[in-house]
Order: sequence, then structure tokens, then C-alpha cells
Amino acid sequence: QVQLVESGGGLVQAGGSLRLSCAASGSMFSINHMAWFRQAPGKQRELVARISGGGRTNYADSVKGRFTISRHNAKNTVYLQMNSLKPEDTAVYYCNGLLSYSSDSGLWPWGQGTQVTVSS
Repeated sequence: QVQLVESGGGLVQAGGSLRLSCAASGSMFSINHMAWFRQAPGKQRELVARISGGGRTNYADSVKGRFTISRHNAKNTVYLQMNSLKPEDTAVYYCNGLLSYSSDSGLWPWGQGTQVTVSS
């Protein structure tokens, strides 16, 4: 059973930056597609960035050009660098694996997430 632990969230002013980390247990991490999701209050969880096992990336239009997803396979860790943050980026951020690169659903049990709050 893969376990996911997200960290790095916090309170930041609009225009600021944060770097989120997600540590995953399990030996299959390096070949798994991974993604960052977020869930704002009263809204459904949405996928914001994905990365293939080989490093191919894709972003939601709302974060394109501002967020960068990356991974360090030896550390079983995936990152989300968030720049030029906006109040509408406020949400709990989660990482998860993807069954396929085009999937929008998490593969494993969800972690606790990390709260990102952007003040205006």
C-alpha cells in the first residue's frame, strides 16, 4: 500500500511562491505517473499538474506558466513549485499516482494534504 505525505504549504501573499513536496512509499514510484491535485472549500478536487515516469508534464490552464511539477525518483518525491500565487490558488493540495498519464483520478489512498492560503 503506497502512502503519500504532502508538505510545504503555508500562508503567502499574492505574488509569492511556495514549493510543495510529496513523499511516497513503495518501490513502483519511479515508473508511476504522478499528479498534484487541489481542493478549495466547497469545490471538487481538481488535477492541476501531472508528470509521467519519464518527466513529461502537463498543466491545468489555470496554473500554466506559474506552476512547475518535477520529481526525484531516487527520493520517491514529487514537487510542485508555485510562483505568482493568486488568492484563487487557495486550497488543500494533494499528490497521487495516476493509472495512466491521461487519467484524472488518484490511484492510491489520499494523504492528509497540505494547506495553501494566498492572501490578497
